[in-house]
Amino acid sequence: MSLDEHQPTRRGRVFIWGGIGLGIALIILLVTKGFGLFGGSEESGEALAVIHTGNKIIIPAGSALRDRIVVMAAQSQTTSGQLSLPALVESDPARTAAVLTPLAGRVVKIAIALGDRVARGQVLAIIDSPDLAQAYDDSAKAADALALTKKNLSRQAEQFRMGTASARDLDQAKSDYAQAEAEYARTQARLGAIGAMGGTRQHRLLEVRAPVSGSVTTLAIATGNMINDPTQAIMTVADLSTVWVTALLPEKDIAAVQRDDDAEVQLEAYPARTLRGKVLFVPDVVEADTHRLKLRIAFPNPDHMLKPNMFGTVTLRTSGQPQVVLPSSALLMNNDRTSVFVSTVPWTFERRIVEPQLREGDSVEIKFGLKPGERVVVKGGILLND
Repeated sequence: MSLDEHQPTRRGRVFIWGGIGLGIALIILLVTKGFGLFGGSEESGEALAVIHTGNKIIIPAGSALRDRIVVMAAQSQTTSGQLSLPALVESDPARTAAVLTPLAGRVVKIAIALGDRVARGQVLAIIDSPDLAQAYDDSAKAADALALTKKNLSRQAEQFRMGTASARDLDQAKSDYAQAEAEYARTQARLGAIGAMGGTRQHRLLEVRAPVSGSVTTLAIATGNMINDPTQAIMTVADLSTVWVTALLPEKDIAAVQRDDDAEVQLEAYPARTLRGKVLFVPDVVEADTHRLKLRIAFPNPDHMLKPNMFGTVTLRTSGQPQVVLPSSALLMNNDRTSVFVSTVPWTFERRIVEPQLREGDSVEIKFGLKPGERVVVKGGILLND
């Protein structure tokens, strides 16, 4: 057989192998999409949507994100603030008196009970006091000495007039009388301070009386007790016709509150009753243990419905303060913190941690983290989130 006879068979084999190679190439192109040679892929387009440089996010020219991001300047508004604070009913210290006994002794009678309402001058307790008997004795002795020196002065004056006594004797009589008079005045002042005027040396019972009208709020003695320290209060009487509601203000909110700010008080004991008043006192010192400021609001209490140590809540209507306000759509949650994206230069952003006021609505007040005029992403910020 000649070579020409084998030619058709070789050409057919070449054609078949060429077709197989072309098919494999087409399959590879379909799977790999031409290795990017025929048009850009979606993944490569998304990779160019944003560029991360350190803590900055850049949206380059031509990125589709530019049409989906809305940026606006942060606005400043003067808003009417509101604070809700825990509170406690307290007696007014200027209307509260610690009851002291001026002398030591033994309690023989308690004339009142804890919680009783008493009038000024009312007997609260009776104490058997040897010191009281001694004070009466001193007063009686001083009175006798004064009477004796007075008689002697009269006698010496008469004798001096008659020429039977010297000037020296008269001067001595005058000196003795002056000293006796001073001693008697001292003993009377002592009895007056004790509150035991008008008694005799046989009296040993000391009556302890109420210094003010009010309610007995503490009682620290019992019948039969010995009182050895007169500077220790045996009970407390508080005038509760006017009371304080003390609110505990956090240190971070001190600048927002001023004297005469409006206040509403809700007490747990009377949930349907709202008390309205004004901040009466803003102290200059923060409490060392709680780092809170004790604000006080005074309320008249003629019916004694407000009782010390009641719990309540004070809502303060504070004076207007300028604050940054943003649409709530600008806020993003990031690791339990609230953040926004701030435009530092056109189409370059950085994340900023902020503290908003927790309120419902389309806008939100920012306590700190932003300044008025800073440009913030208010729509589409989620697309920049990591």
